[in-house]
Amino acid sequence: MTAPILEGLDLRVLYAGRPVLEVPRIQVRAGEILAIIGPNGAGKSTLLRVLGLLEPPTSGVVRFRGSRVAWGSGDLLATRRHFASVFQEPLLCDTTVEANIALGLRLRRAASEAVTTQVQTWLARLGIAHLARREAGSLSGGEAQRCSLARAFAIQPDVLLLDEPFAALDPPTKDELLTLLHGLLRQEGCTTVFVTHDRDEALRLGDRIAVMMDGRIHQAGAPPEVFGRPISEEVARFVGVETILPGRVVAEQAGLLTVEVDGMKIEALGRATVGERVLVCLRPADLVIRRRDKRVGLESARNHLA
Repeated sequence: MTAPILEGLDLRVLYAGRPVLEVPRIQVRAGEILAIIGPNGAGKSTLLRVLGLLEPPTSGVVRFRGSRVAWGSGDLLATRRHFASVFQEPLLCDTTVEANIALGLRLRRAASEAVTTQVQTWLARLGIAHLARREAGSLSGGEAQRCSLARAFAIQPDVLLLDEPFAALDPPTKDELLTLLHGLLRQEGCTTVFVTHDRDEALRLGDRIAVMMDGRIHQAGAPPEVFGRPISEEVARFVGVETILPGRVVAEQAGLLTVEVDGMKIEALGRATVGERVLVCLRPADLVIRRRDKRVGLESARNHLA
């Protein structure tokens, strides 16, 4: 398994004495895209700021490339320069598009030729070369986010932090930028932490998904695991399961459960013991309805109504 490039241990953040973040452990592996999803107020952006070294936790440890981050030390700024951030509201300077893209490189004192090369490269890759000399203040929302993304990619960050960058965009613009960003992240192999409340965005971009609620990570794993096997009713409802039925396991054979729900028997793959109370999460696309005298192969669907 790839070693984590970024790790948080026993992270806790208090605002006015009230806990808003309590995360015992979170790891981001090199080259992966971790999507953090959850409702508004779940603590997603707070966690992102802590992992991005923009806000110190009340307690806990952040490690970057195995080394503990020393908050308030002279090394903090140098470590931050390995990170790039894009927020929901584009943070652009009152100058041209190309000057905005060059800003991070100039702050890092990159050579003039390197600055020019990177700026031209990312203007082209984000599809805004024709806007190079346009004043940033005159850009549309989608154009401004392309500029912000170009500035972030131009410094070739070790970790890219995205805090709901598409939340304020109209659906067609959002869809276009998601497709573009997905391709860029795969091509660059850029380690990314992506915060969103939009399940579809997380599914399109994330290698792993962490579901946050009330300042805690309730479940983390690959998208099929989180969306297909939610750990609780709260997670199930957030990831879009509309039909959740309480039931009792009446039989189990080699991982195939028979669950009794209101007199109906449902067969489903899972891990539980006979007699255990469970919640059955039903998605219409996963169901096969059959007559009692007919048998359907288990490979064709995950759940069966009998």
